[in-house]
Amino acid sequence: MKIKFIYFLFLILVGCSKNNIDYIGQEYLGTKYQFDPLGEEKAPDNDPLIRTDAFDCMTFVETSIAHGDIEKLTNIRYKDGIIDIKNRNHFTELDWLENNKDLFENVSDEYGKTEIRNIKINKQNWFKNKYNIDVKTPVKEVNLKYIPFSNIEKINNTETLIVLFITGKFKFYDKIGTDISVVHIGFLLPNGMLRHASRYYGKVIDEDFYKYIKNRMKNKNNIGITLVKIK
Repeated sequence: MKIKFIYFLFLILVGCSKNNIDYIGQEYLGTKYQFDPLGEEKAPDNDPLIRTDAFDCMTFVETSIAHGDIEKLTNIRYKDGIIDIKNRNHFTELDWLENNKDLFENVSDEYGKTEIRNIKINKQNWFKNKYNIDVKTPVKEVNLKYIPFSNIEKINNTETLIVLFITGKFKFYDKIGTDISVVHIGFLLPNGMLRHASRYYGKVIDEDFYKYIKNRMKNKNNIGITLVKIK
């Protein structure tokens, strides 16, 4: 009886240790990639508020953090949890980080020498180009801390971090009407794996973070990463 109890306790401890490393989003591994799968369930974006059968990189991160709970997901995706397309946290560097600062913290300084990427977000142009909606709002400026690829060594994170992949010159500026800096997002696990919804592989996968970085560095527009703590 005593041996069985010790073995049971051992399994619990092993399970907890494993969960601390790689549990987040684990249940969605293998789920198909689909660009922009969520919306407000009404025009001009008729996609559902939540789904777990398909993700893009952002909705995978958001849904994983919310543990598939629609109320938690809504509070992450919308300012003050108010569901409206104009209220959605469309821009990671401007809306998403600022409106979720009770949940997320930029901790890039703790993992490497940082620089600043200056971004000017023109929501008025973007809403007009994407949804044909007239929104009167000034251009807003954001200074985002990031670690240049040249400054990245071994990142010894003991907890799962959100990793944002930063571009210097956004090549679709003219098409969408604004600059952006965050072009991909995923989880950096403590075991050195990147868990993300990959458009290339067409599904949610784990892959070696450092090999992934080397591939991104082949494009000179990709300049570094921002690391974000989940509070």
